[in-house]
Amino acid sequence: MWDYTEKVKDHFLNPRNVGEIVNPDAVGEIGNIRCGDALRLSLKIDDNKRIVDAKFKTFGCASAIASSSALTELIKGLTLDEALKISNNDIAEYLGGLPEEKMHCSVMGQEALEKAINSYRGIKTDETEEDKQGNIVCKCFGVTDSKIKRVVMENNLKTVDEVTNYCKAGGACGSCHDEIEKIIRDVHKIKSEKDQEQEEIRQGKKKLTNIRKIQLIQETIDHAIKPALRHADGDLELVDVDGDKVYIRLKGACSSCRSAGMTLKGYIEKTLRDSVIDTLEVIQEKS
Repeated sequence: MWDYTEKVKDHFLNPRNVGEIVNPDAVGEIGNIRCGDALRLSLKIDDNKRIVDAKFKTFGCASAIASSSALTELIKGLTLDEALKISNNDIAEYLGGLPEEKMHCSVMGQEALEKAINSYRGIKTDETEEDKQGNIVCKCFGVTDSKIKRVVMENNLKTVDEVTNYCKAGGACGSCHDEIEKIIRDVHKIKSEKDQEQEEIRQGKKKLTNIRKIQLIQETIDHAIKPALRHADGDLELVDVDGDKVYIRLKGACSSCRSAGMTLKGYIEKTLRDSVIDTLEVIQEKS
C-alpha cells in the first residue's frame, strides 16, 4: 500500500474540476496506453490570457487523479505565463508530497498543461524536439535518451529507480537499466566538469579562452535560456561575442515585449553570468 498523504487521498476520493469544458480555448492530452496513464486537460482562457476555468479527465491510479485535480486548482486564476511556471514538484508539494514511485503522475500533469498552452499559442507539440532528436532507450514505455537526460538534469536524479519514478523508463522488463545508468553517469560527469571549470575560473586558476567562452555562451542559450523564452512564445539569436560583450537579438514575442529590458538584464544576462563568467554584458541588437 502506498503511503499517501491525507491531501492526496482527498483529491483522489473527491477530485476537483472533473469533466470537460464545452468549447474549450485550449486542450492538452498526454499519456501512453502502454503506461496505463492518460490525461486530457481543457482550459477556458479570457482576453487577458488568464485561465478562468480548468477541467480534467484522467485514466490512471490514485496519484494520477489526485495530481490532475491539484493541477486544475493550482492554475485557475493564473495567466498563461504564470501557469507555465508550475512544475511537477509544485504539484507534488501542493498534495503534501507523493511517493517517489508516483512522481511521474505529477510530470504528466505538467506536460499536459504545457501542451494545452502551446496549442492555444499555435505551437505544435505533437512530437517534441527531444523525441525527434532522441533515440529510444526504454522500448517498453517509448522513452528517449533525450528525455532521460532532461529529467536527470532537472531533478538531480542519481539512480535508475529515481529515473523510473519520474518518467517510467526502466520500469518494466529492465533491459535498459545499463543504458540508463550510463546516461546518469554521463550527465553528472559533464555537470561536475562544468562546475569544476567554473570554480577554477572564478579562483583565477584557469583562463577561459575565447573559443570556450563562446561555446559555453551558446550552450547556456540553447539549453537554459531559449526553452524558458519559448514558454512565452519568444526566442533569441546569438549575434556576436566581443570580449565580454554578448550581442543578442530578441525574437518572437520577446522582440515587442514591454518587459524586454528586464528580460535582457534580469534574466538573460544573469543566467549567462551565473553559467559562464560574471563579467559578461548582454547587449540587444535591434532587428
